[in-house]
Amino acid sequence: MSIVIKSAEEIAGMRVAGRLAAEVLDFVAPFVKPGVTTGELDRLCHDYMVSVQQTVPAPLNYAPPGYRPFPKAICTSVNHQVCHGIPDERKTLKTGDVLNIDVTVIKDGFHGDTSRMYFVGEPSIAARRLSEVTYECMWRGIAQVRQGSTIGDIGHAIQVHAEENGYSVVREFCGHGIGRKFHEEPQILHYGKPNTLEKLAAGMIFTVEPMINAGRREIKELADGWTIVTKDHSLSAQWEHTVLVTESGYEVLTRSAGMPPPPASITGGEEAREHEHA
Repeated sequence: MSIVIKSAEEIAGMRVAGRLAAEVLDFVAPFVKPGVTTGELDRLCHDYMVSVQQTVPAPLNYAPPGYRPFPKAICTSVNHQVCHGIPDERKTLKTGDVLNIDVTVIKDGFHGDTSRMYFVGEPSIAARRLSEVTYECMWRGIAQVRQGSTIGDIGHAIQVHAEENGYSVVREFCGHGIGRKFHEEPQILHYGKPNTLEKLAAGMIFTVEPMINAGRREIKELADGWTIVTKDHSLSAQWEHTVLVTESGYEVLTRSAGMPPPPASITGGEEAREHEHA
């Protein structure tokens, strides 16, 4: 499968889908509090997508080769769950939990994919720091995106920052190209060496979504066939944006009013690019 370079029309469609995905995460934020179940969060997001946005929740019944259909509209991964957590009416959130909500919507045939960390009440110092460093990892990867740089540059920036802070990078899952299909080429590794793997070109769209563990990087899959957890039961965090390679750098497509700002070290570069398509 080759890398799809998006046309101007496709990029416009991806901007809409990306914004709508981010707006789902804005919408659900006030409901993330002690006592709510992840099943209820799924129901809220599903209804918002279908009834308000007129979007399709891409994860619902998604079944790549070797997997049973995913049964819910969003992924909810709590504490030591790394990714692909299945929302459940029996899973009640409690004060101190940390939660990743991963949303992908389909609008007019285009996919918008993003995830965000949420704190349930007041988090521990360790959980807050892990979430903050993971957010910085994502942005350090995004900051490498420009024509002529490589996928290895993205992964290297993420890996260095994670490991400098005493954390580990999950290697079994990665970012991916996205467009009319949920998962396209290229694969975006969150570790690696500079100047390796595919070169980036304007019109490429992909996700940057590092999964960072407080302990060791090893993971395992639960019996439900989807939920991934840390083997050592350490906390895990993930942030995700969908990114377009532009003529002059990058554009984050999963923007919304409630999106946290980039870290201070990144803001200058991002602000310089954010209006280039206007």
